[in-house]
Amino acid sequence: KILKYKENCELRWLGRLFIPKIFDGEHYFLIKENSDGTCTFIQGEKFCGILIPFFGKMISNTKKGFEAMNQELKKRVENDL
Repeated sequence: KILKYKENCELRWLGRLFIPKIFDGEHYFLIKENSDGTCTFIQGEKFCGILIPFFGKMISNTKKGFEAMNQELKKRVENDL
């Protein structure tokens, strides 16, 4: 479910496992403009729900996926400069 969308600024959505409050993950991508004409890309997740203690390893693996995506995005953007 899309929670917020603002073109060139923010995309935020909610993923769920079956029903609310079991295992919810709010994901977001933010783009912040810097004063020097560059921008900063930020992504993250906030998890909540009663099953969180049982998904610790999966949540940890998600971080690795974010880091890989960030490196690939950085490489592509810098190659286009």
